Amino acid sequence: MDSFEVNKILGALLGTATFALGLSIGSDILFSAHAPEKPGYELPSPAEDAGAGAGAAPAAEAVEPIANRLAVADPAKGEALTKQCLSCHSFEKGGPNKVGPNLYGVVGNHHAHLEGFSYSSAMKEKSGEQWTFEALDHFLENPKAAVPGTAMAFLGIKRPDQRANLIAWLNQNSDNPLPLPAPEAGGAAEAPAEGQAPAPAEGGAAPHP
Repeated sequence: MDSFEVNKILGALLGTATFALGLSIGSDILFSAHAPEKPGYELPSPAEDAGAGAGAAPAAEAVEPIANRLAVADPAKGEALTKQCLSCHSFEKGGPNKVGPNLYGVVGNHHAHLEGFSYSSAMKEKSGEQWTFEALDHFLENPKAAVPGTAMAFLGIKRPDQRANLIAWLNQNSDNPLPLPAPEAGGAAEAPAEGQAPAPAEGGAAPHP
């Protein structure tokens, strides 16, 4: 083998070695890990997390007092709500007790007022309290929160206007309906003018006081 062939082989080996070295250096540059300026992750502070944002819960809307809602309530719509409760309650005077008590004349009466009905112990403990407009509104919104330990499984009526419609009808469904309370000043609800229909309300789930 002459010197020319030897030089060609040595040149090829040198070129291959040079290419491999360059590839190694390039890989180190591309894929080497760099330490972060600050270790770990920065989490938002509680104040920032509770602030306004896409996931922030909206503030609860203020609910009109029951006196203001009763001023514009529609008892006919309230009566319609009771149709979904007839499997548990009767509403006519002298009607039978079912799973729940008869509710004729309940407004203004005291808790656990019917003799012979098996009320829950939680309801009996409140027998000295009256079913005022406010008490009924609170109970119908969330029975288990109003009377912890009540046997009634009904989850409640969340719409304030529907509760007012029902309470207005329950008040009329009595031998001695109570006078409606005067609306509070500054409320959005105002009594309808003479000849004007009450504000409409959607139908919905009926309660089981």
